Amino acid sequence: MGRFSYEGQTHADLDDRALAHVQMVVANKLRRGEPFYFTWKDDPSIGHGRTSVWIHPSCTMVFTYHGGRRPPLNRLWIEALSQLANTPGGLRLIPEPTQVDEMQFDDSGQIQ
Repeated sequence: MGRFSYEGQTHADLDDRALAHVQMVVANKLRRGEPFYFTWKDDPSIGHGRTSVWIHPSCTMVFTYHGGRRPPLNRLWIEALSQLANTPGGLRLIPEPTQVDEMQFDDSGQIQ
């Protein structure tokens, strides 16, 4: 289980595979100078609510992974998450599409 941390005080625990996809979408949006909301359901231990954060270039974010290997990324999931990030409601985690178009990366993070 990985963790997304925002501004050092807000956290979301996500599966490493999901976190890697969120990180790719966040990086792509910020690289283009496009701020957006990211919303997730809170852990039941703290209630049944949700948290939304405004993602922008000057905010501090940390993506912490439990596993040591980079999970393969599903291009279709990235595209679906990116489309959500472009809506007024912003990015939220949705189930991975059953069809998979995986991208592999080398050690430097470049797509192979």
